[in-house]
Amino acid sequence: MKKKDFVSLILSTVGGILFALGVCMALLPDWGMMPQGIAIGLVGAAVLLAMVLVRRKMDGKPAIVFSARTIGITLLGVAGAMVLGVGMCMCMIWEMMAPGIAVGIVGLVLLLCLIPAIRGLE
Repeated sequence: MKKKDFVSLILSTVGGILFALGVCMALLPDWGMMPQGIAIGLVGAAVLLAMVLVRRKMDGKPAIVFSARTIGITLLGVAGAMVLGVGMCMCMIWEMMAPGIAVGIVGLVLLLCLIPAIRGLE
C-alpha cells in the first residue's frame, strides 16, 4: 500500500467515525448530548477536510482550485446534505415521520445529482 493511500485511509476513517458519532450524539434525544455532538461532528468534518488537502498535496496538485464548476458542485453537495439533515431531524427529533421521509428523499436525490455533476454524462 502506498503511503498516500494509507494516510488517506486513516484520516478518512477517523474523520468519518468522529463525524458519525457527533451526528448520533446530536440527533438522539435520549442521549441529551446535542452541544457535545455538534462539537465532535465539527471536529470530524475538519479531519475530513484535512484529509482532502493532505491527499491533494501528496498527489502534487494544488490544495483547492476555485472555479464556477467547483463552487456549484460544492453548493449542490451542501444543499443536499442540509436537506437530508433536515429530513433526519424531522423524523428523529420533531416526530414528523412522513414529511421527514419525503424531505430526506429530496435530499438524497440532490446528493445523487452530484454523480453526473462530477463525473459527467456519457
